[in-house]
Amino acid sequence: MAASAARYLVTDLLRGQFQWKEFISQAWFMVGVAVVPTLLVAIPFGVIISIQIGSLAQQVGATSFVGAANGIGVIRQGSPLVVALLMAGAVGSAICSDLGARTIREEIDALEVLGISPIQRLVLPRILACMLVGVLLCGIVAFAGVLTGFLFNLLAQGGTPGSYISSFAAFAAPSDLALAELKSAVFGLIVALVSCYKGLAAKGGPKGVADAVNATVVLAVVLLFAVNVVITQMATVFLPQRIG
Repeated sequence: MAASAARYLVTDLLRGQFQWKEFISQAWFMVGVAVVPTLLVAIPFGVIISIQIGSLAQQVGATSFVGAANGIGVIRQGSPLVVALLMAGAVGSAICSDLGARTIREEIDALEVLGISPIQRLVLPRILACMLVGVLLCGIVAFAGVLTGFLFNLLAQGGTPGSYISSFAAFAAPSDLALAELKSAVFGLIVALVSCYKGLAAKGGPKGVADAVNATVVLAVVLLFAVNVVITQMATVFLPQRIG
């Protein structure tokens, strides 16, 4: 499916036949499904990270580095993982249920009879929309998480704005956010491929669709965490962290 989608992407863009309307429709739908849960998860996530980092920093006498630890932790690992879970749980299940319902109603068979490729018409726009939404959600989580941690440190932990911001600026780099965005784009690709495959392969009526949705969420989460480990390890090897 991935190879077919890549081939159709190149040919459709060259011929001006890409399904832009479907792409925009799906991207807007995914944003509506995932933005509110993203914010609801990002805010307490930033607070939890701030509590744990602040407590550890006080124990070892490194309170001046709280800003760096909070901000970089949220950006490098927190935001991509939150996006992975939300994309798999909210977006992936929605895509799978939609395509699964189309499959059991024989709409996919009807498209093939008409000579229309389901991958070209339905799958490809969803893949690109999922990748775009993943990148946008990562930015939202990173901003909300860092801001929440900053405010919590000031209001509840007795920190100072200057110390927090200076330590964050000393250790953070644009490559941290770029890596997080790259992870989120890859996560969006994986979620879209898994959910589209399971949706198009659904059988057995409504129960088959429900089983496909469950399988999509479980498989996507497992793959996303495994891929996150691989990307993180590769980034550690090939992109040495900035010090000072």
